[in-house]
Amino acid sequence: MIGVIPKNLKIGALNFGISRRMGCQELSSSSKSKCSLSSQPEETTAEGANNNGETSAGMTVQELKTKLRSVGVPTAGSKDDLVCTWNKFFSEEVDEFQEVVEDEKSTRVNDVHGEKVSKRKAKSLSAEEHAEVMSTVNSVDKRSTRRAKQTHADPNITVETCGHMQSRVAKTKSKAKSNTKKEPPLNTNKVSGKKATCLTSEVVSETCNKMDVSELPVEPWTVLAHKKPQKDWIPYNPRTMRPPPLADDAKHVKLMSWNVNGLRALLKLESFSALELAQREDFDVLCLQETKLQEKDVEAIKQRLLEGYENSFWTCSVSKLGYSGTAIISRIPPVSVRYGVGISDHDNEGRLVTTEFDSFYLISGYVPNSGDGLKRLSYRTTEWDPTLSNYVKELEKSKPVILTGDLNCAHQEIDIYNPAGNKRSAGFTIEERMSFEENFLKKGFVDTFRKQHPNVVGYTYWGFRHGGRKNNRGWRLDYFLVSESIADKVHDSFILPDVTGSDHCPIGLVLKL
Repeated sequence: MIGVIPKNLKIGALNFGISRRMGCQELSSSSKSKCSLSSQPEETTAEGANNNGETSAGMTVQELKTKLRSVGVPTAGSKDDLVCTWNKFFSEEVDEFQEVVEDEKSTRVNDVHGEKVSKRKAKSLSAEEHAEVMSTVNSVDKRSTRRAKQTHADPNITVETCGHMQSRVAKTKSKAKSNTKKEPPLNTNKVSGKKATCLTSEVVSETCNKMDVSELPVEPWTVLAHKKPQKDWIPYNPRTMRPPPLADDAKHVKLMSWNVNGLRALLKLESFSALELAQREDFDVLCLQETKLQEKDVEAIKQRLLEGYENSFWTCSVSKLGYSGTAIISRIPPVSVRYGVGISDHDNEGRLVTTEFDSFYLISGYVPNSGDGLKRLSYRTTEWDPTLSNYVKELEKSKPVILTGDLNCAHQEIDIYNPAGNKRSAGFTIEERMSFEENFLKKGFVDTFRKQHPNVVGYTYWGFRHGGRKNNRGWRLDYFLVSESIADKVHDSFILPDVTGSDHCPIGLVLKL
């Protein structure tokens, strides 16, 4: 691998912004990363709740509700209930929480903005109701107490506090003991028996009027978000699931891919730094999809590329201007470059760029969406997919192939938040899923992320509407597929859900050479 470090990322505009919600020292696979992207957790204390000398009994109902809400305690009930809640909450010692685990019948918790929970169906809890579960570990809520009798107590409780305090909360049978040494936050990605892995965060408590609740930075992808989760599924957390970087003397290449959903729009974002992304990930090659550029725009874009990434190859749609478009930007000079598959009916939308390197072919692809009303479903499954499959198999005769990009298919139910509600949606029809399997997976190409993480829910696309990204209600549409002959050389296949600027996030592949 050629170790050129970019000195000036003046894509000005190729300022690929990075959300500042995740520490780069944990996400980065490059020891050269120098950026600091972590945010300080917010801290809430109960100490100030009574510092004006008011007693709970002397407060009005509105004052009680206001103060209880300020520390995340539910406010339902009469004034007597509120007083009781106030006194109970601030008088009991809480030295340890039980670790949250849920069996296959336990409650799934998602941020549903105030929707009430069905006791019978155990639907997702809202943020306020989740706070209620937290406060009633020791508690004043009879409803939760009844629920608590359904499962065995667990020795530790850890609670995910992501923004709106989303979490997976299990029913617990007993109160937390107060004689155990305070533990640091844990990261457990293990599954035991029938119990699904819980997420963790820092929730530490002191006594009486000094109860500190520290919240992790908002990382919605670390909460298992799925309409129909299986008991052994866990959410993808790049902080804990990416392997350590390879040694400096280990020969490897690092590839990244990103559907930018309009490069010119991305360039206008000021919150974004391509330099930080390059320093953090130290990638060798970046593949782009849906650039939406016209051919007249390409030369101006090339002048603003990262220093050190002088090799760039672009293809644009000529049948519909400002549509589709793909590119490959590399600091490693390729042996050869191809555009399209050699068939004009498929190549006029700028959907494919192929670069040949010494030991493999790399294809940046943007597979056609079946469209509203599935108007292009037949074209997609009977023409495009078989043609692309034949193209990559032909390349594979000379050397291994890596196909990456937005392949516009959520292959399995684990790859989409709401499978039942999208059976006739473009990207999840049975026809597209079968075509994906028949034309690529059964022909010897390996889905590297799923091979590395067979039971992990990780999304790469979230719709802009309905808070899809905020609530982690997404799809996995972006892939690194590799020839079976090099599948075992994959060191890491990863997702960067913290990088914003598009409705997709970048994905990456580290391949040992």
